[in-house]
Amino acid sequence: MPEKKSASSAYARSGVDVAKADHLLDRVKPALARATRPESLGAIGGFGGFFDISRLGLRHPVLVSSTDSVGTKVTAARLCGHYRHLGADIVNHCANDIAVCGAEPLYFLDYYATGVLNTTYVTLMKGLAKACTEGNIALVGGETAELPGVYAKGECDLVGTIVGAVEKSAILTGEAVRPGDQLLGLASSGLHTNGYSLARRILFRELRLDPRDPLPGQKTRTDTALLKPHLNYSPFLQKTFAAVNEGPRASARKGNAVFAAAHITGGGFTGNLSRVLPGNCSALIDTNSWNPLPIFKVMVESGEVGKEEAYEVFNMGIGLVLIVARDAVKEVSQLARSCGHRPSVIGEVTRGNGSVGLSF
Repeated sequence: MPEKKSASSAYARSGVDVAKADHLLDRVKPALARATRPESLGAIGGFGGFFDISRLGLRHPVLVSSTDSVGTKVTAARLCGHYRHLGADIVNHCANDIAVCGAEPLYFLDYYATGVLNTTYVTLMKGLAKACTEGNIALVGGETAELPGVYAKGECDLVGTIVGAVEKSAILTGEAVRPGDQLLGLASSGLHTNGYSLARRILFRELRLDPRDPLPGQKTRTDTALLKPHLNYSPFLQKTFAAVNEGPRASARKGNAVFAAAHITGGGFTGNLSRVLPGNCSALIDTNSWNPLPIFKVMVESGEVGKEEAYEVFNMGIGLVLIVARDAVKEVSQLARSCGHRPSVIGEVTRGNGSVGLSF
């Protein structure tokens, strides 16, 4: 009589290999264990992640959260044949989104889904854990889903949820912004995590570049420029708020120097900077005040995307914009440089209606 096959073997034959998943998890456990903080309670693998916010020392703590994905950057990574930066991309993107509100990022949860688990999972999780460790963010849990029939071969998705905390009086609302305030932009490393559907179409379909080809007129390979990791501005923001925002309320001007901050992601300058402008103010950005990165120049010069649209879709080399008092620009710029960032004054706040204008 033939031996009866085990239930786990039957599950594996249907496309979900639990033993393989456990083996891959074992390979990343040391990296995951390093991504912690003293306030994190318990270990990864439970039904929930625990974090003791009472140990933060805040008088009136407000939790700030955000969820996002790396979008079609996963497709670009698949075409280029490597995923090593995507873990950092999702952590840093989420960290920036709550840091511009004045929050300190505290803990992170990941969701990775694919049709068939393979070593890509190990690459992503090690990168994600490393970014959490570097950003002082506890990785308290997550979910790995093997979904045959949902994802085609080689496809995957990476999503993250982050939670941070801020003293209620220190929430950065933009209420204190006034005409005459300066726009201080911090350089990005590249596309960060948005605009990849258009970028892939231009670079690979219209210009017919191979990922290993150098960018036109450049020495840098196309895949290197395209997959540059998303920068984490959170440590700089926390350092800056502590140094220059000493007023009793961040929503007032007295005692403060940074009145708002915008993470430049999907929607570019017009879609993100407008979120932090009061209704009686506008922002005017001088696009000649910095040099866009070569990858953006290549895409604009291809003729497939107009200059105005490019600044609405891509970050064009500026990943973060601060709205700063005119007399504090020098100090904040020095703080940025001390954290390894490259600042530029890229415009100013004017009287208006909450819109963002671009001068070319």
